[in-house]
Amino acid sequence: MKRLLSILILTMVIAAAAPAQNRTKFATDMYQAKHEMIIEELGLTPSQQKQFMPLYEQMEREIYQVNRNARALASEVEKKANPSDRDYEIAASALSNTRMREGEIEAKYFEKFSKVLTKKQLFLLKQAEVKFTREMISKKKNKK
Repeated sequence: MKRLLSILILTMVIAAAAPAQNRTKFATDMYQAKHEMIIEELGLTPSQQKQFMPLYEQMEREIYQVNRNARALASEVEKKANPSDRDYEIAASALSNTRMREGEIEAKYFEKFSKVLTKKQLFLLKQAEVKFTREMISKKKNKK
């Protein structure tokens, strides 16, 4: 859960640094690279790929939306001249609950994934996500 959040945050940070016209391409390339790594690391068959990848992409979209909504609330509060305590409370709650919501989404999809993937592949999925995050962080550090 934290790993996926880290991947998404890293993607957003790097994308924000890219020129506007390149952000969409960058994000698309990033997700494509991640998906290719997952397919390779899990050793997915063509049949598994066809069933699993749409589910995985849907999970990523749901998690992205949860984070996007929380960031939007926080941004609204930051832009207000005199935010109320209630404004702060709502934004803070949304930001705090993102990890919980991510966990709920992951749990929902874990059940769906288990109908397509072997037990070993379920395990390798988490390792592949961590590996991808580490590689992206390493590449970012090496560019400095």
